[in-house]
Amino acid sequence: MSLEKLINKCKRKDIKAQSEIYQLFSGKLFALCLKYSRNYQEAQDNLQNGFITIFDKIEQYNYKGSFEGWLKRIIINTALQTYREKNVLNLVTEEIPDKVEIEIDDEQVSLDFLLKLIQELPDRYRMVFNLYVLDGYPHKEIASMLNISEGTSKSNLSRARVILRNKIESNQSQVKKNEAF
Repeated sequence: MSLEKLINKCKRKDIKAQSEIYQLFSGKLFALCLKYSRNYQEAQDNLQNGFITIFDKIEQYNYKGSFEGWLKRIIINTALQTYREKNVLNLVTEEIPDKVEIEIDDEQVSLDFLLKLIQELPDRYRMVFNLYVLDGYPHKEIASMLNISEGTSKSNLSRARVILRNKIESNQSQVKKNEAF
C-alpha cells in the first residue's frame, strides 16, 4: 500500500494503517527520541507521546513537504514540550566562549559512546546541541522553540561543546593510559 493511502486511512482513524505507519517510522523516530532524551526509558515515553500526537493531528498533514519530516518535527516538539513542562530549560546567562571545535579519534570513540555523552548533557544544553548540530536548526528558530534568547541558545551550544570536548578528551587519555599498560 502506498504511503499516501496509509496516511488517508490514518486520517479516517484506521488502526491497521496507524500500526503500519508506526512500523515504518518508529525505528528512525526512536533514534531521534534518543538524541533528545536522558535515557532509553525517557526516549520510549517521548516516542509514545509523539505517536499519540501524530495520530491526533494527522489530518493536518497536507502532503506539502515530506511526511517523514513532518513526523520528525512532531517528535522533536513533543520532546521539547516535555522539558518545557518540567521547567528544566531555565535561562542561563553566561559569557559566550569562542567557538569550540571537537577533534575525535574515530577509532577510539564509538557512536554509542557519543550518544551516551550527549544524553548526559544538562537538558538545556542537550536540546540546543541536538537542534543546532544534529538537526540543523538556526539559533533564531531554536530560541523561538525553547522560549530563550538567541544569545542563550549560542551560549548553551558553546557550553555543550566544551562539556563534550572535555569528556571525549578525558576518555581518549584514559584509553591511551590503558594501552600503555
